Amino acid sequence: MSGSNGRSLYDVLGVPRDADADAIKKAYRQRAQESHPDRNPDDPQAEERFKEIGQAHAVLSDPERRAAYDEFGDIVLDPNFDAERARAASAQGFGGFPGGGFTFTTGDPEGFSDLGSLFENLFGAGGGSPRGGPRPRHGANLETEIQLDFVEAALGCEQRVSLQRADAPGETPRSQTLTIRIPPGVDDGGRIRLAGKGGPGANGGPPGDLIARVRVRPHPLFRREGRDVHLEAPVTVTEAALGTEFEAPTLDGKVMLRVPPATDSGSRLRLRGKGIPATGSQPAGDLYVGIRIRVPKDLDDEGRQKLKELESLGPAGIRDGFGL
Repeated sequence: MSGSNGRSLYDVLGVPRDADADAIKKAYRQRAQESHPDRNPDDPQAEERFKEIGQAHAVLSDPERRAAYDEFGDIVLDPNFDAERARAASAQGFGGFPGGGFTFTTGDPEGFSDLGSLFENLFGAGGGSPRGGPRPRHGANLETEIQLDFVEAALGCEQRVSLQRADAPGETPRSQTLTIRIPPGVDDGGRIRLAGKGGPGANGGPPGDLIARVRVRPHPLFRREGRDVHLEAPVTVTEAALGTEFEAPTLDGKVMLRVPPATDSGSRLRLRGKGIPATGSQPAGDLYVGIRIRVPKDLDDEGRQKLKELESLGPAGIRDGFGL
């Protein structure tokens, strides 16, 4: 896949081809946040951009997939493409993938008779058959969509999905129920692949895969940025001035949150390891609690008088340097 208007995956994230892992991660977070459909409800193209950004990050953040993409180009993004078989085919004189385009270098016009078997090898449908006989065919990939709550996606879960699927070529598809294990940290727009759970192969070929696309419902409190989670906590003017403690929600339960004295509105408190859980080589994210001071409303005369008395305790020169 190229990005829209033929852009490379590097162009989609806005990074150079020699960008390191941190630069790719940072660019992904920024682009994903800017293009999230929930933040662009009036932009019909936002969802497509968001998916494109997610797919670019999925490839470029994986060293093996990135290396294959740099070597072969967009053809790598076909779910059935096999890089090792492609390298073997190239070594046998079928050419390379300069700039992502496939070319033949064989000078034998009859070599084009092997085009079908070549592409079957490149896309994982290899396996010989007598010359002139039916070749094994890889089964079609099937797709389904999974709707997850924010916490389910963050912590991982299991989901049962129903789909129409045939067990053998020519059979009438029937309703089947599969259980899909959702790994912790899957993000909106992510894909989960179940190998061999797609359409049946033909002539002894392997079955296709089931691709489950993930949609994550927004949470009323939590917001995700990469592996970090954010929420806002309301406090009163007095609590912000004197400090306080209260229970705050996290992905896996409540914790006591201590707000130190003299905390300004907009301050952030960090709870280490309370974001998206660690998975594989990915460390756990953090939970950031933003402090929002809520001022009293509908004050009576006595309340207004008390606030005026409190004003005398405020910091001097609070807006010094604020003007131009």
